[in-house]
This record gives sequence, C-alpha cells and structure tokens, in this order.
Amino acid sequence: MSNKKQNAVQSIRMYSTTWCGDCRRSKRFLQEHQIDFEEIDIEKNPEAAAVVISLNRGMRSVPTIVFPDGSVLVEPSNTTLANKLGIKS
Repeated sequence: MSNKKQNAVQSIRMYSTTWCGDCRRSKRFLQEHQIDFEEIDIEKNPEAAAVVISLNRGMRSVPTIVFPDGSVLVEPSNTTLANKLGIKS
C-alpha cells in the first residue's frame, strides 16, 4: 500500500456495538486488509451514539463508517467496503 493510500485511510472511524454481526464482519474485513481504523462503541460513548443518530436520520444503525473524505457507509457489504477502499477482490 502506498503512503498516500495509508494516510488517506488512517482516520476511518467505525461506529459499532459489541453485539452487531455486521460490525464484527466489517471490522474483520478492515483488519484482514490491514486498513487502519478507529472503532467507537456507541453503547459506551453517548457522544458517538449521537453522531450515529445524526448521520442516520434518527436511527442507531451500525456499523456506520465515516471516511476521511466525509463520506459515510452504513451497514456496508464487504464488496461495498472493497470498492470504497479500492481493494480488488
């Protein structure tokens, strides 16, 4: 991975919960592809829960993944994540 790509993905934030299967899958995908991200448990962090609710029109949908460019993916498939990150399957 080039430095430019590494720098671009370092500030990915994934809002999640411990019980969410889609969160575990997305986390595993990012880890398997050595993508740096910050995981934020919305059940332990009320401010993070408020961010998720704001981004999702009142819903506590997780995972909500926020990228450095300001784009957001909510409950993305592995294919959607790969496309966003430029990862070829």
